[in-house]
Amino acid sequence: MNAIKAIWDFIQNQILGMKWLNEVIGNGLSVLGLDTSNRWIASVQFFIYDTIKIVLLLCSLIFIISYIQSYFPPERTKQILGRFHGIGANTVAALLGTVTPFCSCSSIPLFMGFTSAGLPLGVTFSFLISSPMVDLGSLVLLMSIFGAKVAVLYVVLGLIIAIIGGSIIEKLNMEEYVEGFISQGGSVDIESPELTKHDRIIFAKEQVIDTFKKVSPYILVGVGIGAVIHNWIPEEWVVGVLGAGNPLAVPLATIIGIPIYADIFGTIPIAEALLSKGAQLGVVLSFMMGVTTLSLPSLIMLSKAVKPKLLSIFIGICAVGIIIVGYFFNIVEPFII
Repeated sequence: MNAIKAIWDFIQNQILGMKWLNEVIGNGLSVLGLDTSNRWIASVQFFIYDTIKIVLLLCSLIFIISYIQSYFPPERTKQILGRFHGIGANTVAALLGTVTPFCSCSSIPLFMGFTSAGLPLGVTFSFLISSPMVDLGSLVLLMSIFGAKVAVLYVVLGLIIAIIGGSIIEKLNMEEYVEGFISQGGSVDIESPELTKHDRIIFAKEQVIDTFKKVSPYILVGVGIGAVIHNWIPEEWVVGVLGAGNPLAVPLATIIGIPIYADIFGTIPIAEALLSKGAQLGVVLSFMMGVTTLSLPSLIMLSKAVKPKLLSIFIGICAVGIIIVGYFFNIVEPFII
């Protein structure tokens, strides 16, 4: 058992967390005559380390996930979802959301296509909630920062939010609140060409390049904010606002996350810095969920597809789910970290 734990710790710290990289960068700065205990230099070290680490993980994960995603084009996904009914369909939709786009703005066009194709509205919303919140990338990235227990629990609870949220919308019979150009759009089934292994590799490479171009600015901004929090914001400030002494920290973090447009790759360094400064785990994860699931740009885009009442219900379900998950993580934090 000790051997297994030692192997896992090595994977988490040195392969996923890349602690060796931080040491290499610190040693390199020292060789240049720079004092890494200085806050400015420490900020530079944090920025270089987190940027390189996230970019390496980002490119590796996108390649792997995109290769898997090549087996699930929209036409095939629609066919798979069409075979299931009830909560089983919501569950499959939420699971399929884990191997599709990395942010909510990328998920919305797929949601619109599935809805136009006649799939049940609750099923398409389970997909829409799951896709940006709990993609496979989030599992690995969270594992690299917070450990396996937190990462797995985060994904499981995210899937539960997606399944329950979609089921509630299905029970409310909200079809009339979908804009007419979508609900009456219809679809034409086009047989997807069978891809070879080489084709899938090319597709995955293209996805890496395309996604990296889109998210790299958010990574740099996120790492920059993380460096400021990590080295310049007094710990007592973070603890006072986001620590255990503030019972409203979870909803506050969720609300703060909504105006921010980023994905999990951009929010990870901020979350990591906040946690190191004394913020509660549930608060940090609520912030991440708020950013990835309820970002203002994605809500604006979604408002073009659904009417205000349905949009409000979607926001309410997601917000309540995120807040519940946040408080849950605050309670179990001593047992999983």
